[in-house]
Amino acid sequence: MPIILDGTNGISNATWTTAGRPSSPNNGQMGYNSTLDQFEIYFTSAGWTKIASGTYSVNYLVVAGGGGGAGTAGGGGGAGGLLSNTATLTPSTAYTITIGGGGAGGAAGSNNGTVGSDSVIASINTALGGGRGGTGASGSGAGGSGGGGGGGLNAGGAGTAGQGNNGGTGNTNGTTYNAGGGGGGASAVGAGALNNNASGGAGGAGTASSISGSSVTYAGGGGGGANGTAGGTGGAGGAGGGGSGAAGNATQPTGTGGSAGTANRGGGGGGGASDGFSNAYSGFAGGSGIVIISYTGSQRGTGGTVTSSGGNTIHTFTTSGTYTA
Repeated sequence: MPIILDGTNGISNATWTTAGRPSSPNNGQMGYNSTLDQFEIYFTSAGWTKIASGTYSVNYLVVAGGGGGAGTAGGGGGAGGLLSNTATLTPSTAYTITIGGGGAGGAAGSNNGTVGSDSVIASINTALGGGRGGTGASGSGAGGSGGGGGGGLNAGGAGTAGQGNNGGTGNTNGTTYNAGGGGGGASAVGAGALNNNASGGAGGAGTASSISGSSVTYAGGGGGGANGTAGGTGGAGGAGGGGSGAAGNATQPTGTGGSAGTANRGGGGGGGASDGFSNAYSGFAGGSGIVIISYTGSQRGTGGTVTSSGGNTIHTFTTSGTYTA
């Protein structure tokens, strides 16, 4: 389509699709690309280049790395913080994406887990790493969601408002058999350990999102570990990849049953166990985070793994990188 000058209605620019671009463009030739919904200009040194033509709106999900569960009847790790909102981006601007790693599980012998790392869309928002699972009086850690408290009536860590929930309290059955509380999740607090049989508390539930084109649950808390010949059961990890806490049992002297948070879900790691024979076991690592950016229409930006669903273009980052709008 040629350029049309109209004193009443302005200028109508030349229009083409990406496949139908001029075959022999001149240096400085400009037009509107309907495939990209962008104005572009041709340079002999750089080829076709987008022209910034105003901001556009995106939806985003940012999930931080989950906290690690504590060792030896320790609390489950808290889920990584979860943020879901909209943002206005400026074309041709580069936004640094940071994907938070999951925190390490605490070593055997009453060691705390490690706090998860933050996930970030630079200048837009930051989700905080999940809190560590705690052991004994040393306590759990705060974070996006708080880690579970260690066995022996120790409180769970605090979650961050708008990102997650508190961890559950550790407990004891009144003898020597302690258990850790569950880590907090994006949608619910971690459960306290059960007093009657010193079972570990369940991790708090995560939150479902369909931003990727299908419903996926993220940021569940890790379950608390348990110990003792009474055979306390480790708390189940919450939805969204939260790790299960390990159970200690006289007939299971290997501290079986625990698991780490799922990668790129931001779940907390499960707490470790003790088997009642003075054998202690490590906690489990939290899961890494994720960043997803989605907008209506054909692809406008670059970066991450690009897919489409329901008329939306989706950029998924499972490792750190750059989104260029």
